[in-house]
Amino acid sequence: MIAATTPLSIKTPKPVSPETSPSTPLSYHLIKERYQAAGQGHLLTYYDDLSEADQATLLHQLHHLNVERVNRIHQKATTCPSPMLTNQSALLAPLPEECFDSILEASPDKINEWQTIGLKQIAQNKVGVILLAGGQGTRLGSTAPKGCYDIQLPSTKSLFQLQAERIFKLQALAREQEGVTEEVIIPWYVMTSGPTRPATVKYFEEHSYFGLSQDNVVFFEQGTLPCLTFDGRIMMESKSHIAVAPDGNGGVYAALRGTGVLANMAERKIEYLHAYCVDNGLVRVADPVFIGYCVSKNADCGAKVVRKKSPDEPVGVVCLRNAAFNVVEYSEIDEEVANRINPRNGQLAFGAGNIANHFYTVDFLNKVESFEGDLEYHIARKKIKSLDISTGEVVAPKQVNGMKLEMFVFDVFPFTQRMAVFEVDRREEFSPLKNAPGTGEDCPETSRRDILQQHVRFIQNAGGKVVVGEDDKQLEGAPTLEISPLVTYSGEGLSNLVSGKSIKTPLLISSLEDLEKALF
Repeated sequence: MIAATTPLSIKTPKPVSPETSPSTPLSYHLIKERYQAAGQGHLLTYYDDLSEADQATLLHQLHHLNVERVNRIHQKATTCPSPMLTNQSALLAPLPEECFDSILEASPDKINEWQTIGLKQIAQNKVGVILLAGGQGTRLGSTAPKGCYDIQLPSTKSLFQLQAERIFKLQALAREQEGVTEEVIIPWYVMTSGPTRPATVKYFEEHSYFGLSQDNVVFFEQGTLPCLTFDGRIMMESKSHIAVAPDGNGGVYAALRGTGVLANMAERKIEYLHAYCVDNGLVRVADPVFIGYCVSKNADCGAKVVRKKSPDEPVGVVCLRNAAFNVVEYSEIDEEVANRINPRNGQLAFGAGNIANHFYTVDFLNKVESFEGDLEYHIARKKIKSLDISTGEVVAPKQVNGMKLEMFVFDVFPFTQRMAVFEVDRREEFSPLKNAPGTGEDCPETSRRDILQQHVRFIQNAGGKVVVGEDDKQLEGAPTLEISPLVTYSGEGLSNLVSGKSIKTPLLISSLEDLEKALF
């Protein structure tokens, strides 16, 4: 039921009050001395030209920025040898068999065993979900957060709504487990970026949190890092503001700690987390099979993967690099290694395609701080609109003029002690939404097609028959059959109704009653 209370929303620290704001002459001189010592004194070039309010704003930013850390990050990112410049293929090894299993090869009994373990953890309120939702839908032609995007399903449900309803249904399934008497809650920790935060919160409020309790949807923001010139000078977007950019989805670890989310997990006694990116239309949120598999392996970190379509498919691969777990980009693997075959199963030896879908124990997340200084930062070279310090004019460059530094969510893999890698069926669990409408690959049309085709399989696997009606336009070649996640999470619970019967498309099934009425 929807709670009437205000949603729990963990926020970034509020600006300090005027009494504590670093706006006094003394604090100005201290900050100036500190930044000059760090080689970043240019940030105060136009300080005397600013109004008192803008001076306070600039000093507030500088006061709270760890400039020494920024310098260290730049040094590390620019001096460590790039994997592209070394013979990485000689350092790569396939995944050890003891940490890898495939749902494509597992028996029904084994899958049921994993699912039972996972549902038990969920029923005991030990499982939470981290949603990486900081991206905007710019490439989709939308100014809204990507999770708000409507891929034109018959129901017009957005990605956020589909995922929320999967959580709602999974809570209900876990409550049905033997011996469960308490309410089952799967807290949903939604990481936004600064620009997407207001619109995301507003969207959830306007849709009454899609039936979830507001208390159990927790918003928090990923961090930012300053944009830098290639020689490490911090860039400014104006005379009073530093130019910053999100620190990548790998910034989730620092954000979990810095915004109080880890403390919230501790209060709730959460032990296991499922983390995923918002732009996967088929994602099984808090998947009990995946949770159960990782728990059975006593893993502290886990990754879902899909089987590569071909050796040259442009997708990162989960494997060993320098004897440590890692994700290696396709461009770092030479042709011979990419084509290597595992003699045990005849599949690609380096075929575990990364889909940014992970498992963690809370204990592991709490340990990230201890090795955070060793995590890799990646350089993204960009055209960055910024202040020309020599002229005081804001310039929109025509060529690349700076860098944004970011971490990737998989950068923690080398530090795991017990890794579990779980291969799933791409058709059932991975349909990324990356590209603009009409591009034909990883776009709204393919996402819609993959969801509708999956729902046809739900009926067929339950023993039913799908009849394509004459007025079904079958966009992208898929019969128009949509089944709400509130009816079934992954196809379960349909056999008793549909076995031996038929339904006719186009059809939108929002409840079991809708399904019963449609059968013939």
